[in-house]
Amino acid sequence: MTGWDILFLVFIIVAALGVGLYFLNRWASTKMVEQQETMDRVKQMVTIFVIDKKKERAVNSTLPKEVKSKLPKIYRFIKMPLVKAKVGSQIVTLISDQKVFDALPLKKNVKVELAGMYIAGMQGLKSKKEMQALSKARKAKNAAAEPKKWYDKINPRKLIKSK
Repeated sequence: MTGWDILFLVFIIVAALGVGLYFLNRWASTKMVEQQETMDRVKQMVTIFVIDKKKERAVNSTLPKEVKSKLPKIYRFIKMPLVKAKVGSQIVTLISDQKVFDALPLKKNVKVELAGMYIAGMQGLKSKKEMQALSKARKAKNAAAEPKKWYDKINPRKLIKSK
């Protein structure tokens, strides 16, 4: 075998992998669109009381056995964002979207978009950057409102005007 033969074989293998990944991507994207449409059809706004939230493997969680058995094998060993919440009179473990998981407050009532056992969205949801910008703005407002020293409270212009 010459160098050109090896180069040709490598080119053929890379091209076959590229074509295979292209069709795999098309199949996965159509499946994702179908699942998103189904989720949009069945989701509803529900008020829940968030008891606890943690990232845990589905195998170790308190999810029902049916849900654990229907999960893809990859998700059985990956840590998932799980939320323990009171929905109505029942305490259940729900699977959450990552951005919703980050924004959910503990020990509070929250209106969420629930699709089965999946928390798809939250009313008034803000991204991490928006939350950080809001907290910085609040801190800056509070810092500007309060004087740093006791003598900064005395405004000499007011004292001069009053005399």
